[in-house]
Formats: sequence, C-alpha cells, structure tokens
Amino acid sequence: MRTPSPTPVLSPATAPSGLDRLHPVSLAEINERAALVTRTCRKYLLPADLVPALFDGAEDAFGVLEIDGRTSFLYSSTYLDTPDLRTFHDHRQGRRLRYKVRTRSYVDTGTTMFEVKLKGARGITDKVRVELPPGSPVDRLTWRTRDFLDRSLSRCRLAPPDVLRPSAVTDYRRTTVVALSGEERVTIDHGLVGYRGDWEVRMRPNVVLLEVKTRGGLTTTERRLHALGVREARFSKYAAALAALEPDLRGNRWHRAMGHCMDHPSRVRPPKDAVAGD
Repeated sequence: MRTPSPTPVLSPATAPSGLDRLHPVSLAEINERAALVTRTCRKYLLPADLVPALFDGAEDAFGVLEIDGRTSFLYSSTYLDTPDLRTFHDHRQGRRLRYKVRTRSYVDTGTTMFEVKLKGARGITDKVRVELPPGSPVDRLTWRTRDFLDRSLSRCRLAPPDVLRPSAVTDYRRTTVVALSGEERVTIDHGLVGYRGDWEVRMRPNVVLLEVKTRGGLTTTERRLHALGVREARFSKYAAALAALEPDLRGNRWHRAMGHCMDHPSRVRPPKDAVAGD
C-alpha cells in the first residue's frame, strides 16, 4: 500500500487567487457556524481564474479557514473497497442507499480519520468518522475500524462487506470558505492526483473542484456560479481517479466531467508497496 505523502507538484500552502481578502476564521469557528456533517453536497468544476469573481465583494459575508498562517491544506485519502469494487459501482449506478469508506490524512496537522460516508434515499449525505491513533494503518481495517464500520452501516440497514482492501489514493490541496451566516461551507480543491498501482492521473492545474455543502436549497455561492455560467457537475474524486486508471471502468456517468478536467494517466515508478490493483 502506498503511504500517503506530500506530492511535490502540488501548489504551495496558500489559497487559490481571489480569497486573500476574506476574513480568516479558525476551525473551531467553522465547526460552530457550519459543521454540516449531515448535508446536501453539490459539486462544480470551474476554471481557477473564476474564483476571484466568485467571492468578489463578499468580504463581510465569508471567511476562509486559516491554521498557523496557512489557508491551503494537503489531504491524502486512501479509499477502501470490496474486491469487485462494490462501492464504486453502487455510486456509478446511482443507488439511492450507498456508502463510501476511506482513511483521510490531514498531512499538515498530522491527524488521520477513518470515515464512512453514507448516502440516503433523499440525497442527504451523512459522514461519520473516528480519529485514529498515530501510526495506525491507513490501508486496512483494524478491529476498531471494523467495529465502527459495521455499526455505522447497520444503523442504515446496509450489510457490512466481508472484505475491504485499498483501491485508490487521492492527494490534493483544499481551501475551505464558510458563510458567516452558517448557510453554507464551500471547499475548493486543486492539485488533485489519483493513484492506483503504478499509475497516476492528475487534474489539470487550471481547474478547481468546488463543493457546496448546505442544509438548504441554492446558496449565495451557487447563485453566483450560475450567473458566471457554471452549472453543477457530476464528479467524484475517487470514482474519477479509479475510472481514469482502470480502462475497463470507462463509460460511466463522470466521463464528460473527466474529459474537461483530467489529464491522461501516466505510469509512475511504483513504490515498494503499491495500491491494490497493480
């Protein structure tokens, strides 16, 4: 299993252009204003140079997460799936009840979380997670994460899988913007790199993935996006990376979005322990 580590080509720890005028807010303040663990999430792919226009004049309404002077943070997610990629196919087929399992490392702070994302019948996403002790494996279940997974899925009447193994890794940088009203939380991801085996695929540097998390209808940010001609996109970092790196999985619901934002896969020198699938 590839050990997540900072990817040299990712941009420095500063937010995308256009967010420097927003008021810095702490993680505690974001969680107080708009934790939104249970939420509706809509995604948008847009040119990076549209970000300044999106938040222009919004200094009094939005803040940007800042920790130790940083506004951009490196994330590394290791996804766990069944041998037949059940969670991927459930997502591709648009099943109303589905889940996703991953271990997410917040590289800059040294925190690692085991997360289960649950998608309900009404399109609501509920994310449950538990922090892992330092040194915990990110590429397999332990007795603790196995129990947490089983209990989380059983509450939603979903059958826990017998076996999970690492299926892909995604590294990217994230900047988080929050509406001071608590209406929405907006994440802006850039520098995405997906890995599987000894192959990688990268998001083009002039594109960002913006996710709007809210409990209500269209938000202020989404209205601005629509005014700029940007519409909601069907896109999943995990699914797009996996589909791009496994030719037999092409022809899925993300193909059009992938064509706009992802480069062609390329072979990389495999580390000592590669992600399953090589």
